[in-house]
Amino acid sequence: MSDDTARGWFGQPRGLTILFLTNMWEQFSYYGMRALLVYYMTKQLLMSQGHSSFVYGAYTACAYFTPIVGGVIADRLLGKRRAVIIGATIMALGHFMMAFEALFYVALATIALGNGLFLPSLPSQINDLYKAGDPRRGWAYNVYYVGINIGGFLAPLICGTLGELYGWHYGFGAAGLGMLAGLVIYLAGQRYLPPETPRAPTEDLPPMRWADHRRTFMVLGAIALCVTVFRGAYEQVGNTVALWADAGIDRAAGGFTIPMTWFQSLNPLMVMLMTPALLAYWRRRADAGRDTPPARRMATGALIVAAAYLMLAGVEWSSDARAGWIWLAIFFVIFTLGELFILPTGLGLFARLAPPRLGATTVAAWYLAIFTGSLSAGLVGTFWSRMDHGGFFALLAVIATVAAGLLRLLDRQVRAVDPTWIAKVD
Repeated sequence: MSDDTARGWFGQPRGLTILFLTNMWEQFSYYGMRALLVYYMTKQLLMSQGHSSFVYGAYTACAYFTPIVGGVIADRLLGKRRAVIIGATIMALGHFMMAFEALFYVALATIALGNGLFLPSLPSQINDLYKAGDPRRGWAYNVYYVGINIGGFLAPLICGTLGELYGWHYGFGAAGLGMLAGLVIYLAGQRYLPPETPRAPTEDLPPMRWADHRRTFMVLGAIALCVTVFRGAYEQVGNTVALWADAGIDRAAGGFTIPMTWFQSLNPLMVMLMTPALLAYWRRRADAGRDTPPARRMATGALIVAAAYLMLAGVEWSSDARAGWIWLAIFFVIFTLGELFILPTGLGLFARLAPPRLGATTVAAWYLAIFTGSLSAGLVGTFWSRMDHGGFFALLAVIATVAAGLLRLLDRQVRAVDPTWIAKVD
C-alpha cells in the first residue's frame, strides 16, 4: 500500500471514499427505480396488487442471486475492477431500458445481470485497503453503509418526484444517469484503489481445502438462513409499506400533500443521522471492553425492527380512519435503528471471514441470503390483500422476532470462528 493511499480522507483511506461514492450512485439508481416500481406496475401497467408484489419480490431476489455467479467470475476470471466496470455498464443500460414499457421484463433482467458482477466486487475491495490489524477496518463497513443510504435518500426525492409529477419514464431515466455517475467516479479513482491480486490459472492454484473452512462456512450458512427469515419482514418497506403509504396514510401537511415516494427517503436519511452516534457508542463500549458480539448485535436489530412493525399494527387496530403521516415517520426511525444493528454487521462478518482468494465469492454469499429473503418477502407480500393490515404488520413483527431468536442461538458459534472473538471464546 502506498503512502498516498494510506493517507486518509475523514480518517479512512482515499480508496474507501471512491468505493463509497461509486456505491452511493449505484444505490441511487437502484432505489430510484425501486421507489417507482410497485407504483409503476399497479398504476401504469395495471397489474394486480398480488401480481405486482410477486414481480417485485422476484426481481429483488434475482438481483441478489446473480452476485453468486458474478462473484465467482470476478474471483476467477475478470478480477474485481473489471467486474465492477462491466457490471455498472450493463446496469446503466437496463435502467434506460425501463423507459420503454415493452422492455419492462427485459430491463429488469438486464439490471439483475449487471448487478451480479457489480455488487460482490465493490465491497470486497474494502479489506484490501487496510493492513492487517488496522483498527479502522472494523468501522469501514458502517462508513460504506452510509454511502449506500445517501444514494437511497436522494433517489426517491429525485427519481420518485420526477416519476410521480412528470412521468414514470423520467424517473427511470434519472436512475440510469445515477448509475453512469457511479461508473465515472470509479474509473476516475482507480489510482486510490487496492491493487488487483494476480489471478493464477486455476490449475496452478493449490486445492481448496474445504475441511479448513468447513466450520466457518456452516456458521455463515446459518447466519444466511436467519437473514433470509429477517428479510421476509424487512423488504416490505419497498413493497406493502409503500402501498400503505399511498392508500392508508393521510399525507396532508399544511395544505401540501406529501408525495408517497418521499417517505422512502426517511429510511436512508435516518441511517445518515444515526450512524455517527451509533459508531461513537460502539467505539466507547469496545474501548471499555464491553463490545457486543456480532450475532447478538444482529439479534438486537431484528427485535427493534419487530417493534417497529408491531407499532404499525397497533396504529391500524386503534382507528378506522387513515393514520397520520407522523406514524409512518416514527416507524422509519425505529425501523432504521434496527437495520443499523443487523445489516452492516452481517456484511462485515461475511467479508471478514472470507477465505483467501474467495473474497468476492464469500461476499456474494451474503447477497444470496438477500436473494432468498427477497423471495420470501415477495410471497409474504401477497398476504397484504388477503388479511387485515393490522394483522399483516403483526405477522411481520413475528417474522422479525423469529429471526432474532435464531441469531441469538448462534452467538457462541459465531464468536468461535470470528478472529475478533476467538481469544475471548478460548
